[in-house]
Amino acid sequence: MRTGFRRYGRIALLGMAALGLAGFVGPRPECIAPSPPGGGWDFTCRTVGRLMQELGITERSVQITNLPGGVGAVAFSSVAANHAADPSILVATSTVGITQIAQKRYPGDIDRMRWVAMLGTDVGVILVRPDAPYKTLKDLFAALKQDPTAAVTGGSSGAGGYDHLRLLLLARSAGLATPEMKRIRWIQYEGGSNAVTQLLGSHVDVVATDLAEIAGFVEAKQVRVLGILSEERLGAPYAEIPTAREQGLDVVGLNWRGFYTGGRVSDEAYEQQIAMLKRLYDSEQWKQAARNFGLTPVWRGGKEFQDFVRTSTDALRTLSQDIGVIR
Repeated sequence: MRTGFRRYGRIALLGMAALGLAGFVGPRPECIAPSPPGGGWDFTCRTVGRLMQELGITERSVQITNLPGGVGAVAFSSVAANHAADPSILVATSTVGITQIAQKRYPGDIDRMRWVAMLGTDVGVILVRPDAPYKTLKDLFAALKQDPTAAVTGGSSGAGGYDHLRLLLLARSAGLATPEMKRIRWIQYEGGSNAVTQLLGSHVDVVATDLAEIAGFVEAKQVRVLGILSEERLGAPYAEIPTAREQGLDVVGLNWRGFYTGGRVSDEAYEQQIAMLKRLYDSEQWKQAARNFGLTPVWRGGKEFQDFVRTSTDALRTLSQDIGVIR
């Protein structure tokens, strides 16, 4: 039976403070990836687990457990039912998981967990062919406002998934009403690269996806990026791409990577988890690993992250209700 970090009680916590987070001494921590090996959640667990040991943040290696099913719902259910107070567990999650919660596809809402930290993010982009008539996001949504069927759109999620919702958030910000948004044509593809291939073949007119997966197409100038859904412009080689906000559309579409833990984990253990992940985030090793995977390092921890998750979930739930994905 797992006893968790608390087996060592306050002695371990006081020792941690005395060492200035030099190293964690306790039972083996565990990171649950709610997916099979490979992909974003698995990468998050394995990279963070490896670096935590290499940096001396934990004395023992981090156990990686793959628990796929229901786009994260199986892992969420398992932690809620069996490990709600177990501080040895972190679960990898992302905007995709929050979208599932917003659409009531998990066994519970965000309050069933404690949201620990975000460590990095991929950013959404809206792409067209270089010869497309749309030069800016305003051009695109002006055309869609006049005729919502004017362009076929697509991405790597199904209707109501995060890629689709990011496009609709932009449409809403551009002034399209709900009936108009429902008429926008959307096609799901197996991954962003496949969607861009179909774009280049003129099978779809607009692609909404994450930058990291299709960065090669952007850097080779095979596509035109109408806008990037980040809070600020990115660095080179993407510094010339304007944000949606610069174009008057107040939408940020980040596919962040982070962690939650059980909803009954103690305040002490929760703060310890935040501190451990912050030390990891501050390391150059994490910054480099994130960039190698196409992520932009971004930190939100503790209450700031909890508030961010709540605001994001509320916005995605409202939009999902408006377009009829959920009631």
